[in-house]
Formats: sequence, structure tokens, C-alpha cells
Amino acid sequence: MTDNTNPNIVELRRAIVIAGHAGDEAAVRAALTHASGSVRDAALGAMARLGLLTNDLAVIAMTDKDARVRSRIAELSVDLPGLDLAPLLDDHDPMVVEMAAWTCGEHETVADHIIEKLIQLCTEHDEPLVREAAVAALGAIGDDRGLKAILTACNDKPAVRRRAVLALAPFDGPEVKTALEAALEDRDWQVRQAAEDLLG
Repeated sequence: MTDNTNPNIVELRRAIVIAGHAGDEAAVRAALTHASGSVRDAALGAMARLGLLTNDLAVIAMTDKDARVRSRIAELSVDLPGLDLAPLLDDHDPMVVEMAAWTCGEHETVADHIIEKLIQLCTEHDEPLVREAAVAALGAIGDDRGLKAILTACNDKPAVRRRAVLALAPFDGPEVKTALEAALEDRDWQVRQAAEDLLG
């Protein structure tokens, strides 16, 4: 029986979510170290709802054995702009890396080593979803160092190409124009549509 089907765990998870809404800090904190990753996941969300999620708690969650917990803290870290997400970008689970990349794109300021890691993920990661999230983040960040990787992603799988074309929005120059014009002839209609919208 998994956490998702164990009625005791399902009920406890529900109770923790309710505790987060009700302001029951003690119950939520106790759940942070529960044996079930599903419960720890819910506890992190409840801590965020209570406004009690800190960098220290996030760092602990980054090393959790359950990928759901690590993915959850990657998501919640959108409200922790000072947190270094590099460990999550190096995670062995692609879903964790994908979420961490997305969060990086939501931060107003991004450290140099994070930009470098996103570039690497965009061009080298085996999982298309990770490459897609990384190219989207590079577009959201808009740093010129990411442009080459975005242009490379314009030749990736369809979903990644769509993201890459959209990620070109903050940039200009002949390389960008050439890539957008090439995208107008892409075999994927969504890629073509994205290019048309940007060339407008």
C-alpha cells in the first residue's frame, strides 16, 4: 500500500493541510519529520501557508529522501529568493530538477552559477521536460549569457522548441530574427504560432 492509498496517511495529510489553514503551528511542525513523505510534503505546504517557511527548513527539505518533498520545496522556494537552488538543479530525479528550474525563472535576481547551470541543463540534460523548464527559465531571466542555449533549444523536440521560441522574447539581434524566421517554417504549428506572435 502506498502513501496515496493508505487511508491513515491520506487522513493525516488532510489534517495537516487543515492545520495550515487553521494556524496550528505545533501540528504542522510535528509533521515535518513524519515517516511518510506525503505527510512531510503537506507539512511544507502548511508551513508556507503559515508564513513560517525559512531557508533553514528548505535546506533540510532539499536533502529529503523522498523526491516529492524535494520537488515540493523547489516549488515553494519561489517565495525564498535568497535560497540557493543549485542542489535541486543537480538532483537525480528529473521532476525535482524541472520544478527547481521553473522556480529559478520566477526569481527577480539569479546568481551566476544558477544561470550557468540552467544553460547546461538546457543543452545537455537527457530529459526533455528538464530542458523545456530550463529554456523557459533562461527566457524569463533574460540574461544575454543564456541566448546561445535558447537558440540551440530551437532545434530540440517540439515542446522544447515551443518554449525556446517564446524564450526569445526578451532578446533581439540578427540571430534572434533568423531563429524566429526559421520557426515560421517549423513542422509544429504551435512553434510556428509562437514565432508569428513574436514577429507580430
